[in-house]
Amino acid sequence: MYFVHYPALAVTLGFFAESLREHINDHAKSEQYIQSLVEDLESDTARMEDIIQFDEAKITGLNSMYQCYDTVTNNLNATSCMGILIKYTKVNRPFLSNDRTTRELANAGGYRLFDKEDADSILAYERLYRNDYDFETTVYQQAQDNVRNTLNELANFKVVSPLENVSSLNGTDIGSSSLNGPVLFSGDRKLLNKWFNQLQLYLRVTKAQSTLLNILRAKATSVITFYKSKHHLK
Repeated sequence: MYFVHYPALAVTLGFFAESLREHINDHAKSEQYIQSLVEDLESDTARMEDIIQFDEAKITGLNSMYQCYDTVTNNLNATSCMGILIKYTKVNRPFLSNDRTTRELANAGGYRLFDKEDADSILAYERLYRNDYDFETTVYQQAQDNVRNTLNELANFKVVSPLENVSSLNGTDIGSSSLNGPVLFSGDRKLLNKWFNQLQLYLRVTKAQSTLLNILRAKATSVITFYKSKHHLK
């Protein structure tokens, strides 16, 4: 004869019911996180697109340095071509990732809710972003600082100061490149040559930064596509 221990069965069923509720809640939370991550990545890609266009305009403008060097070294008063070079070395446009969701995931231990494939996708993007950010805040920023510091020694204040009025950082327009006179404060050819050498390095670094950002944008786009396909997001 068999005896059913109803209290024990009730406890067991209660345990399974609670486990099921936790599983359902965890799944719902993970889906919310995925949706939020996709929104953040879409914001990132839009921002990256703006910066890439800005950097492409910068690269095009800075490519004129070689002809400008010949012009200025032949005639130290013929410095109008330096205007475009000064314009595109005034500012860098930094890319800062929208880390709203990743910060919450890290702080709340939310990655435990993801399966390995989902977690690996966003973590790979985070690693690429960190590489880009480190390059941007060290090599890229230092190259620009060098160009600007040397220009401060070279330039006539009254000629260059109007160019410091940055009109927009949200598009490719960063103000006028027109000059109201010769740029050079003195005829120091050695210092002038140093500026152009630094300018050449700045151009190479800008190209490298643009390449890193294009790689990061491609990764963000692939993660968005992966999440939308796997989780049937719109």
